[in-house]
Amino acid sequence: MSDPEFTKGDSRRVFLKQMAAATATIAAADLVTFAADKPNSVITIPGSEIPWYRRVTRWGQTNITEPDVQRYDIGWWRKQWKRTNIGGVIINAGGIVSYYPSKIPLHRPSQFLNGRDLFGELCNAAHQDGLAVFARMDSNRASAEFYDAHPDWFAVDAEGKPYRADDLYITCVNGPYYNEHIPAILREIIEHYHPEGFTDNSWSGLGRNTPCYCDNCKKSFRAVSGKDIPVAHNWSDKTYQQWIRWNYDRRLELWDMNNKVTKEAGGPNCTWSGMNSGSISSQSNSFRDYKGICSRADIMMIDDQSRSDASGFEHNADIGKFLHGMLGWDKLIPESMAMYQHGNPGFRLASKPPAEARMWMIEGIAGGIQPWWHHVSAYHEDRRMYHTAISVMSWHKKNEQYLINRLPVATVGVVWSQENTDFYGQDNAVQLVDLPWHGMIEALLKARIPYIPVHADHIERDASQLSVLILPNFGAMTNEQVAAVKRFVDNGGGLIATGESSLYDEWGNAREDYALGDLFGAHLPGKYTSDRTFTTAHTYLRLTPELRKQVDGPEIGSEPFVTTTRHPVLRGFEETDILAYGGHLEDIRTDPGVEILMTFIPAFPSYPPETAWMRQPKTTIPGLILNTKAKGRVAFLQRLIAVLASIICPTMAYCSQTWCAGPQRIMCR
Repeated sequence: MSDPEFTKGDSRRVFLKQMAAATATIAAADLVTFAADKPNSVITIPGSEIPWYRRVTRWGQTNITEPDVQRYDIGWWRKQWKRTNIGGVIINAGGIVSYYPSKIPLHRPSQFLNGRDLFGELCNAAHQDGLAVFARMDSNRASAEFYDAHPDWFAVDAEGKPYRADDLYITCVNGPYYNEHIPAILREIIEHYHPEGFTDNSWSGLGRNTPCYCDNCKKSFRAVSGKDIPVAHNWSDKTYQQWIRWNYDRRLELWDMNNKVTKEAGGPNCTWSGMNSGSISSQSNSFRDYKGICSRADIMMIDDQSRSDASGFEHNADIGKFLHGMLGWDKLIPESMAMYQHGNPGFRLASKPPAEARMWMIEGIAGGIQPWWHHVSAYHEDRRMYHTAISVMSWHKKNEQYLINRLPVATVGVVWSQENTDFYGQDNAVQLVDLPWHGMIEALLKARIPYIPVHADHIERDASQLSVLILPNFGAMTNEQVAAVKRFVDNGGGLIATGESSLYDEWGNAREDYALGDLFGAHLPGKYTSDRTFTTAHTYLRLTPELRKQVDGPEIGSEPFVTTTRHPVLRGFEETDILAYGGHLEDIRTDPGVEILMTFIPAFPSYPPETAWMRQPKTTIPGLILNTKAKGRVAFLQRLIAVLASIICPTMAYCSQTWCAGPQRIMCR
């Protein structure tokens, strides 16, 4: 496959058309493309003031390694800035080491600095070229010398041993390192260099799996809870739950504190923006409250550099829609996009195949993300990576008026919350939360149904735009969120729910029944016990009514007569009475009047082939339940069914008026 040529008009028009279909967005009218000649200024248009962090739509970063101090060819990189049409650069400043002559005690200079002011030279060059500067920090580790001077500033385990990463010591977010040392560095950098803002890779400290038991943490947690930090990892323990929330709150305090420091020292537009992941599970493990952060952020800097095999390229577009749903569609979301081979292990000095890197960039752009090329080191023997971003960035510059300030037209909302990841997903969030989410998103994409992510606390805020809500195994719900879903359906909205949706409260405690059971038309037959694990098995779902008697094929005489027609939702499956499933279903009680369109076929051997026959061909265990008695149509699937894309729209047809060119379906109004 040849590399795309984004500068050709035909290719550009084709790509715009494809991207519009993929993201279901529209270009806002009367857009203005801003030059980046004075990045720290505010440009005024009628009725609004646009600060630099709303104007810079392309970024570049050369992540400095310590030897770069001796070999950084600033002249060449300035040419690369121009070739890639960027409006801002991310430049390493301080934290673990400083790339300028810092006067802050124990702020260790790069071992090769020798009095050079590399950050200052780069910052000055960028400002001369009209570029905004994000000073990059890395704040969670320090040298042995620092540890020896202030051991009480560092994180320790339950036995009092310091946490380490190679030869560096991990600092504690509740100690003077974050409260005093880092703010002093921020003020020093602002005083001497006046960067537009700050970003920080490691701003949130240790994660969920490495609790800190230092005196600062003990004192702080006891002041909030009156209890000691829990030693046991126990999601059912209220003290452990409180410890989780306390950690989230502390990271939000750090966000607010750092912004107070930078804006007091550098002015109201000198924003501190941390850095965040595109994965909710990763954010949860790092105690980063995405909804709380988005309510505070001027601009969202994302560190999600390449695709994974599990989620594919389309994950990057999903990140953009997901974040804009919280930030608003007028704020910018630059994302670090690796030009090197990212992964585990990552080959940071080797070029990533251009098509791979560009596809990741394109998907992000499609979801409303701003491109940001990223290299590790300022000198490379593999120089192929220098060409990768140029064509995409040039295309982006020519078409940015269509790529920012867009509003979604999707009327399907897929519901999420970070609390569901934490307190329902617990230690198995990938299987319980991430995979159902990605499976649902994949189904919608393949069915060409545009969607937007909707936070569970924002259902009523977004309800006027939505016709359908989807709860993909959305286990942990507050009473308020349950009530919001019920009001949505009462007002005529459609609902699709799967798995254990609404079966747990906000702390992950099992309810006696589905909180949305009256909408599902389904209820637990007795006390529910779940180990939060789903195992795969050789199982199937039986479609009703069975149609094989009227389909050409061998007969054995026991095929049931066809007396009724199938529900339109099963259109496309006329030649099969079963669908591969692979999971396990429990028997549940259903309300009178609901329609059961699929039932469960229990597991039977798949190998050797001689044993692959159904031991129990039929049960009454429901798989897919439709409740048309509700004011809005409701579909409930006990588990997330892999063929949902076909259930929603078997013909993969797209209709601009509804979503389906055929007869009424559960998603059509």
